[in-house]
Amino acid sequence: MKSEDILKDLIQRYPPLNTCRESIYAAGSTLIDCYNKDGKLLVCGNGGSASDSDHIVGELMKSFSKKRPLADELVKKLEGISPVKGPKLAAKLERGLPAIALHAHGGLVSAISNDIGGDYIYAQQVLGYGKKNDVLWVITTSGNSVNVLEACITAKALGMKIIGLLGESGGEAKSLCDVAICVPATSTAKVQEYHLPVYHALCIMVEETFF
Repeated sequence: MKSEDILKDLIQRYPPLNTCRESIYAAGSTLIDCYNKDGKLLVCGNGGSASDSDHIVGELMKSFSKKRPLADELVKKLEGISPVKGPKLAAKLERGLPAIALHAHGGLVSAISNDIGGDYIYAQQVLGYGKKNDVLWVITTSGNSVNVLEACITAKALGMKIIGLLGESGGEAKSLCDVAICVPATSTAKVQEYHLPVYHALCIMVEETFF
């Protein structure tokens, strides 16, 4: 299925998201370009948006809407290394698209919070993980989460692209993002209700492209 068709289906099911049509398509293209260049995705947010970050990583690092069998060359290597375990690994493992949820490393997050400050928990990880062909995907319903803004500034300094999944106004994050998806809602709950189908559609766009 083409990205245009995935986007069309999304808009049919959630007509108010038509206001975001161009930015959603641009976000999909940005993610596809990232993976075409052997980049990786860093995702961050707070509270419910942190949970959404985990959700996105889960859809990208293993199969989501379709099977992702291993390449024949890797299958042969696994079987050559271990005739017993290799075939089992080849049958069970799925190709993944590298993605990291930045809130998920409890020891590291607590160390950064204690030694540097809570506002920098994502910026420090962007600095450590990030490189030019990577993408930072930030999720913030207000667009004003300080630790997210600091991460955006750091990512821009590294030459990374930034996708923002935001609320209607976009907040301060909007101006820092290369692609800002500002869903048509203002209350936190309603913004989050739109975020889920948007990131599902984006993950499907990427998966359909590579698998």
